Amino acid sequence: MPFAVSRSTALVALSALLVVLALAGHRLAQAGSATSPEVVAPLEPVAQAPARSVLIVHVVGAVRRPGLYRLRDGARVADAVARAGGATRRAELAALNLAAPLVDGVQVLVPRRLGATGGVDATGDSSGSGPAGSASAAGTLGGKPSLSSATAEQLDQLPGVGPITAQKILDYRAEHGPFRSVDDLDAVPGIGPTRIEQLRDLVTP
Repeated sequence: MPFAVSRSTALVALSALLVVLALAGHRLAQAGSATSPEVVAPLEPVAQAPARSVLIVHVVGAVRRPGLYRLRDGARVADAVARAGGATRRAELAALNLAAPLVDGVQVLVPRRLGATGGVDATGDSSGSGPAGSASAAGTLGGKPSLSSATAEQLDQLPGVGPITAQKILDYRAEHGPFRSVDDLDAVPGIGPTRIEQLRDLVTP
């Protein structure tokens, strides 16, 4: 005999089935959201400021405190003179390019004023009294102008050396330090081997 199911029983069973399906769907949705990968924004690199280099220069000549000094990158000759205590009253600053940029390892030579006596000469040595001291103070040695200490006016009086070339010699001296030989003039723009031979017996390093 077939099993008879009333209408009310069927409705109850259908409602229970719908509840079960709804619960199952809710759990599946939660499981899917839990396993979904989390999107993380990429990290942007932090730009680091470049480290500023330090220059070491040697300041000599007519300054109050000759010696080695550390200066910031981009410093000028005037900054080096200021770090050395400033120029003395006997300094010939007109013969020095104070606006020239400094490079690491350069020697800044502050020459003495023509005719100044005593104190420190253009090469940084103490000049005493007598002929030797007077010659050094005047930028000459043995009656000949010294490339390492002569002023622009003294260099301008040499044959074949005008005001422009004299200033180039001073600029080279300020950047590279005292001349070690007359042949060093070959590195000065505008002076060639012929001119060097003309000056060899007229000047000293």
